[in-house]
Amino acid sequence: MEKKKVGAGIGVMLFKDGKILLGKRHDNPEKASSLLHGEGSWTMPGGKLDFGESFEEGARRETKEETGIDLENVKVICVNNDMVESAHFITIGMYSEDFKGEPQVLEPDEITEWKWFDLDDLPTPLFFPSKRVLENYKQGKFYIKQ
Repeated sequence: MEKKKVGAGIGVMLFKDGKILLGKRHDNPEKASSLLHGEGSWTMPGGKLDFGESFEEGARRETKEETGIDLENVKVICVNNDMVESAHFITIGMYSEDFKGEPQVLEPDEITEWKWFDLDDLPTPLFFPSKRVLENYKQGKFYIKQ
């Protein structure tokens, strides 16, 4: 039996005019492509960290690949231990108010649209790793034990 490994991922909270950017994951599980599932849910830009990348580099790369937005400054705001029966990821929550560009759907097979949402009026369902990053942010906590 093959031993399962823990992965590392990032979720990037882009904040502009009191709103955050979320993308709608494709309804088709094969297209929504995530070991943590989440098809049909709303998510932050993000993804798996590449070997040798810093958190900031990963956040810049994933945000650019998915939205076309260039992050100027980005910082770590939290860490979460995200698990489902088939996968386990450490999710690094990132935050930026300093970026250039407007969101574009650059990976339409995975994300069907990008929209800005007020923190007090978020869509449902939220992709659970993104939801946990938002919970940490709202509570001002770096880590919330689940």
